[in-house]
Amino acid sequence: MRMSRYFLPVLKEEPADAQIVSHRLMLRAGMIRQQAAGIYSWLPLGWRVLKRVERIVHEEQQRAGHIPMLMPTLQPAELWKESGRYDDYGKEMLRVRDRHDRDLLYGPTNEEMISDIFRTHVSSYRDLPLTLYHIQWKFRDEVRPRFGVMRGREFFMKDGYNFDLTEEDAKHAYNRHLVSYLRTYERMGLRAIPMKAEGGPIGGDHTHEFLVLAETGESAVFYDSRVADIRLGERTIDYGDSEQCRAVLEEFTELYARTDDTHEPAVFEKLVPEDRRREARGIEVGQIFYFGTKYSEPMGAVVQGPDGEQTPVHMGSHGIGVSRLVGALIEANHDENGIVWPEGVTPFHVGIVNLRQGDDSCDRACEELYAALRAAGLDPLYDDRDERAGSKFATMDLIGLPWRITVGPRGLENGVVELTSRRSGQSEEVASEEAARRIREIYAPHLPKDVYVG
Repeated sequence: MRMSRYFLPVLKEEPADAQIVSHRLMLRAGMIRQQAAGIYSWLPLGWRVLKRVERIVHEEQQRAGHIPMLMPTLQPAELWKESGRYDDYGKEMLRVRDRHDRDLLYGPTNEEMISDIFRTHVSSYRDLPLTLYHIQWKFRDEVRPRFGVMRGREFFMKDGYNFDLTEEDAKHAYNRHLVSYLRTYERMGLRAIPMKAEGGPIGGDHTHEFLVLAETGESAVFYDSRVADIRLGERTIDYGDSEQCRAVLEEFTELYARTDDTHEPAVFEKLVPEDRRREARGIEVGQIFYFGTKYSEPMGAVVQGPDGEQTPVHMGSHGIGVSRLVGALIEANHDENGIVWPEGVTPFHVGIVNLRQGDDSCDRACEELYAALRAAGLDPLYDDRDERAGSKFATMDLIGLPWRITVGPRGLENGVVELTSRRSGQSEEVASEEAARRIREIYAPHLPKDVYVG
């Protein structure tokens, strides 16, 4: 993309009403615009990051064997009345009525609807196990929306639902989701710690939240310092192997790590040596639940078992806040000059800065770089505007692209361009072809996987 043709409405001034770093930087970098309290338009730069995050979530869900679909945003109230949640959910649920006086709601989650789909189309244990998921806009009428996309009323979320014949099978689905979530967050460059949590309006007493440590987190967290050092890394996980998935869950959850809702001070002090006790703030970026037959029993989501008897299926639900993750990524990756995107989620892979627009040699070198990077399947952002160098550098720092290639007449005289890392600030003079080769190598592990993305 050429900057001269792109819509990037960056702000020079700090937004007065933005309370946290991610909100300020998303507004300043032209990623979002607030349309109403807790409701945002995602402008082109923000939309690109959102789609990068979404794609990683899709890839890791499908790697784990989960099947994508799409359910509507509006749901019939009758389904929620069947489960008993219509009156229990509270004012966060936006209730509406259509022209025929039928009660509808803007879905905050989809347990009822997916149960209805399941009971209509699945009748035998031979069709199990089954895990369906979708990524879709949802709405919860927060009493006090704040912190930009971190706590908005409208949000983009992945929610998945497993259906299994037995509790043992459903617990394996739970463990499988934990593994896939760990891999998802690590691919984005995030350290998300699974912590024992409460079921809340979803239900069930077997649940973990995934929290990214950040000063602006909405939750107080208490944990053993060693849990922050565990990584899944590049190890190969067989999602069909229940023992292997359970071993990963035990590795990541055996040490004390809890939110303030489930924190037990006496247990914390007993289990964790004083020098390893940590108290911090955390941003919730996902949660997994096992709730057994809570929805399948009242809604008739049953299958014929091997013995011929009708039995309610065991279920779980599993969510990742896709739009919230964009804010969490910024909270964990920024400096005084702006955002510092990890390679896996950056809106553009590299910025090209032309120091002397209109100079034949500079223009030609930039065009050749731009073409070579695009031919390699990468997305460069070429700043071809007739602006001061300082303004161009400030924009690149603000929007946070991990790498920048600077092209100027003095360097070209010596046959080099400048390759700069946004994270370290270190620069190196290399030949233009070498800069393009380095960028290709850096992003090779981050390019889309060979998997269908819905």
